[in-house]
Amino acid sequence: MTTPSPVREYDIAARSTDVFGRVLCAVRDHHYIIDGPVQNGCPGEEVTPVEAFLTAVAACAVELTQAIARERQVPLGALSVKIHGTLDRSRQARTDVTTLTSVGIDFTLSTDAAKAGELVEAFKKR
Repeated sequence: MTTPSPVREYDIAARSTDVFGRVLCAVRDHHYIIDGPVQNGCPGEEVTPVEAFLTAVAACAVELTQAIARERQVPLGALSVKIHGTLDRSRQARTDVTTLTSVGIDFTLSTDAAKAGELVEAFKKR
């Protein structure tokens, strides 16, 4: 078996469309739309950038926790993650960038409680 390279590269593209605030995104052969939020005068009909970011974090949590369980040979049935983020512009840690004010992640794992806790802790360390 070949050892995978420690370096991973990702090429993503995004471009404007004829609709203000609507962005056409491309990852490999996949194309999808992301809309800016209505607060910015954008359509807000499709997933917004912050929602896409939080979705990626939740997807990473599910996939990586599954991989850790398999690596450790921990029996794992269903696994779900819910993520909640808030952005309060009046409570920013820095004045030069806008960041999420808080993010909470809830895991639901179908395995015994001790193993579930170990898997979540292992995910947090990666």
